[in-house]
Amino acid sequence: MRIAVVGAGAIGAYWGAALHRGGAEVHLIARNQNLEAIRKNGVRVLSPRGDFEAHPHATDDPAEVGPVDYVFLGLKAHSYPTCGSLVNPLLGPHTAVIAAQNGIPWWYFHELPGPYRGRRIEAVDPGGATSTVLPPERAIGCVVYPATVLAAPGVVQHLEGTRFSIGEPSGEITERCTALSEAMIAGGLKSPVEPDIRNDIWIKLMGNVAFNPLSALTRATMVEICQHPHTRTLVVQLMEETLDIAARVGCTPDISIEKRLRGAENVGHHKTSMLQDLEANKALELDAIVTALVELADLTGAEAPTLRTVYGATDLLARRYGPEAQLPTAIPERDPQPA
Repeated sequence: MRIAVVGAGAIGAYWGAALHRGGAEVHLIARNQNLEAIRKNGVRVLSPRGDFEAHPHATDDPAEVGPVDYVFLGLKAHSYPTCGSLVNPLLGPHTAVIAAQNGIPWWYFHELPGPYRGRRIEAVDPGGATSTVLPPERAIGCVVYPATVLAAPGVVQHLEGTRFSIGEPSGEITERCTALSEAMIAGGLKSPVEPDIRNDIWIKLMGNVAFNPLSALTRATMVEICQHPHTRTLVVQLMEETLDIAARVGCTPDISIEKRLRGAENVGHHKTSMLQDLEANKALELDAIVTALVELADLTGAEAPTLRTVYGATDLLARRYGPEAQLPTAIPERDPQPA
């Protein structure tokens, strides 16, 4: 089995190291200091489950690797429309693409029975740009549960969790999914093949859509947000609205909001990926987590007032403090108005 990881950051390097440990042929597509460190020392994983090292091949040139059986995308979803130069050299006739993204994937309505079958979600597939680079028929859905951070170039701090749920958009249990699941299990990961991967997508999104934007707005950790009564109320409202939208597109996740809150509290003082990106002056992952959900609310007629309010505030935050800030860094004083 030949596997390429495009974007060997915290999750990509962790996943690739585990697959390599399990016996798969793994190629990490990385860059800059991270690439240099992996070439020199391999990937070091520091984990409460036991530290380990892996030494997969690493390069910044995917053409050096060529077509593989699986491409694992460790990139943020907003970079998918422009990742063609990284992904195209890795694609053969039957290459599957596993997108380790948060939020609503570009393939969401692919092969989904019902009134929205085949519909494009502009927030994650603007003008069909993502589908052009990553055809939905190549996609294997993936929901990532582990919490990891890149402690240093080539060094992954694994905080908790080993589960990567996967599944076909069609709901079929296919050979390509079962083979990938077996490879992940061999590497020490949990990898259930789900007949309805969208259920897992919504369960994780319940947390992402609440904690990610609120953490960016407040600079608070997940447990701090849970333990503050007012932000806890906001989280509950966001989760209720998310479940309402899910039901309107035909998905009813079997999980209580209280259970989801307990799971978030158990993570402890962990900064969400959106807060980490904000502090690193990186683009915020709003499109898949928040903007797409607002688009689905518009599509289905959901009111979602809390979601829309939080989206408006976070969108302004991203525009003011992101890497491509569109507004001035200071608000000019108003000219005196005549009496």
